[in-house]
Amino acid sequence: MKVKLEVQYFEGCPNHIKMQNNLAEAIKGLEDKIEIEKVLVEDEVSAMQVKFRGSPTLLINGEDLLGIPVPEEPSLACRYYPKGIPTSEEIRKAILQKINKEN
Repeated sequence: MKVKLEVQYFEGCPNHIKMQNNLAEAIKGLEDKIEIEKVLVEDEVSAMQVKFRGSPTLLINGEDLLGIPVPEEPSLACRYYPKGIPTSEEIRKAILQKINKEN
């Protein structure tokens, strides 16, 4: 079973490109074990539908990379990462944990 990665973002957020670049680096060599979906959140309605935590958000098998819960009132907003956008190493480590858990 493949690990599902979902990147949620909106175009107005400057950080989504860095997250997607870090993700691309993180998955090198793991392509056969994962499935990626990019979800463009375009308005408040779609933010509510996907339970948006802010842009960019990476979900691994439906769980937030950093364990942030679903907000009570999802909205179209940039996401604040206290330690900066997760690095490719941090992302890869989380993906590998899920892969190893699935096997």
